[in-house]
Amino acid sequence: MKNLRLSIHSEQHIWLRQLFIKRRIELQLSQRALCEKMGVVSSFVGKVETGDRRLDVFEFILYCKALELDPTSVIQDINLLLR
Repeated sequence: MKNLRLSIHSEQHIWLRQLFIKRRIELQLSQRALCEKMGVVSSFVGKVETGDRRLDVFEFILYCKALELDPTSVIQDINLLLR
């Protein structure tokens, strides 16, 4: 059986973290400002960006929306990486 949980160091996880960081910077948001926008503790974004914390599907959607990204489009892009 294939391991369904990809390493946090996998190409796909690194791609997603880089996308989130790039978009946050484009929006001129600090990590703290993004946390405030999302209503989460101040360390949340830093942990996501360094790979210390994974997002569940609901957190992923909220994270995308806070970064003004379409979650469906991001998932489609991830799907292309998995091929």
